Amino acid sequence: MKPKLLNFNDQAPDLVLKNTQGAELTLSSFWKEKPLLLAFSRHFGCTQCKEMLAELVAGRERIFAEGLEIVVVTQGNPEMTASFAREFAPGLICLSDPERKAYRAYRLERGNLFQTFLNLSVWKAIARARRKGLAVEMPPEGQDAMQMSGIFVISCDGKIELPYYYDTIADHPELDLLLSGVLSTSWDASFNGPVGKQNANLQNRSGKNE
Repeated sequence: MKPKLLNFNDQAPDLVLKNTQGAELTLSSFWKEKPLLLAFSRHFGCTQCKEMLAELVAGRERIFAEGLEIVVVTQGNPEMTASFAREFAPGLICLSDPERKAYRAYRLERGNLFQTFLNLSVWKAIARARRKGLAVEMPPEGQDAMQMSGIFVISCDGKIELPYYYDTIADHPELDLLLSGVLSTSWDASFNGPVGKQNANLQNRSGKNE
């Protein structure tokens, strides 16, 4: 029986992981001050993950400008994660989860062959990545080649505002989706009232009246 996926407004699991220096940090420490974009990488040989990280690196100033923090979770130990981050995720906070406890807590499953290898969209993505100089490599020892990815946006009160589970390993979301919020509502706005541009306009008027 498959575990129930996390949904909008569910409480985000809070775990202790290590950074690239081996220091222990809670995930909640990153969403305390601003909404968090939490991205889970697959194994270190995955071209789609390297492509996804390259897009986050290229778009990080836009992401920061929208008031979001970025954290990437990997399957590597701190030393391996530090080496991987220097090459493929410079400027991003990367955390180590070799036991994949955060992957399980966020209900990220092991994919089937259709999701990981025997899929036309995956092969097209691999070919596109190769043109960018990203070659397919075997996963390092201890990393699971069948592990699926996911991206979550978490509010300052620890609620999940965007749960994005990949259909295939090539299914990472466009940056504009991560930046646009829900119907153009900012990620740091309340979703308890009207959602969308109407909400933004109401907030603007409220701010002017204060």
